[in-house]
Amino acid sequence: MTERAAGGFTTRQVHIGADAAPATPRALPIHLTAGFTFDSFDDAAAHFGSGDGFGYSRTGNPTVDAVERKLASLEGGAEALLVASGQAAIAVALLGLLESGSHIVSSTHIYEGTRGLLLDNLARLGIETTFVDDIADPDAWRRAIRPETRVLFGESIANARNDVLDVAAIAAVGEAAGIPLIVDNTFATPYLLRPLEHGAAIVVHSASKFLSGHGSVLGGVIVDDGRFDGTRAGRLFPQLARRGPDGSPSPWERHAGRARIAHLRESVAPRYGPTPSPLTAFFVSQGIETLSLRVQRQSENALAVARWLDARPDVAAVDYAGLPTHPSHHLARTYLRGGYGSVFAVTLHGGLAAARAFIEELSVITHMTHLGDVRSLVLHPATTSHARRSPEQRTQHGVHPGTVRLSVGIEDVDDLIGDLARGLQAAASVAEPDVAVVA
Repeated sequence: MTERAAGGFTTRQVHIGADAAPATPRALPIHLTAGFTFDSFDDAAAHFGSGDGFGYSRTGNPTVDAVERKLASLEGGAEALLVASGQAAIAVALLGLLESGSHIVSSTHIYEGTRGLLLDNLARLGIETTFVDDIADPDAWRRAIRPETRVLFGESIANARNDVLDVAAIAAVGEAAGIPLIVDNTFATPYLLRPLEHGAAIVVHSASKFLSGHGSVLGGVIVDDGRFDGTRAGRLFPQLARRGPDGSPSPWERHAGRARIAHLRESVAPRYGPTPSPLTAFFVSQGIETLSLRVQRQSENALAVARWLDARPDVAAVDYAGLPTHPSHHLARTYLRGGYGSVFAVTLHGGLAAARAFIEELSVITHMTHLGDVRSLVLHPATTSHARRSPEQRTQHGVHPGTVRLSVGIEDVDDLIGDLARGLQAAASVAEPDVAVVA
């Protein structure tokens, strides 16, 4: 509607000014709209027939598309799908590949939200999971595979013990059976590690963490390697290789190696509905622009802090893959480039009382549930993230009453060490000498 054909007051308040002048912004434009206009009747029909272009933001948005292309490039993947949270990324990736009767082989060292998804939600859908304790042993993964196994799952750097996944070795186990390895790469980020380059098929992230970097938005991403082989793996994933009930071409016929990610984009994510806001996509994109700078600084700070803590007599253990004493240090040196990450666990002498006093004394380091922020953060896993595990399970995974998790930020390292020193002093004042190291 033009200003000359203005109409009444209510008509004008809705229509006038809705068409912004064409321009080329330097920053990513935010297409904050539920849907998009069609140029013609045939244009609408063509969009619903081929999926090309943009019609409704639940199925595609130019701002979101730009961020997806950036993330696919950084991970070395063929295509990426942005969703509303990291948990949504894992759920969508799994639901696109699994059905009732399917089986997952997973590292036992995974985020508790993911563990709950596998053991509760997916189990009620008839999907079983076997957990591998010795994730460094490819034979342990191989022995866990069944005829109905459809996915291997692990984290590049695990929470909380900092175990590093031998991506190439585990991916090779999956490749031999035609089963994709999905890697949650949140802790490492594509700056330190790109699992697809080592044979993983799919990478997922919580974009809320390092990718956005400022703790301001929630988001998740799925990145696919684009190497799905329907001829070989079609029997395992018939939803990707069979034609539709109306005889329409299968995802494999239409998208070849990108059939997996196309299926997630067309038939899984839009139906379950974890659609990211274009505004969220914009903030994620803004964060990604400084990803390498932040992760490098965070990794440098974390290594300095870990070394300082490791030398303290009032610290029982530091589980940081960047230290030569860590069991995964050789894998960290093999896979991580540009640093060893910035999230790790520290166990204090004195148990729960020491951990409580330590955390409550900190002022530079923020006490909250999050990680990957520009700000340094601390959490007590045994009473928060790992509270639902048994004491035996927590001990097995390096979570003791005196364990705290640090996510090191970009602050001046001297300020962080000074804050930690005050925390350790407070912990020492309440610790009981007869409390065992990991009690």
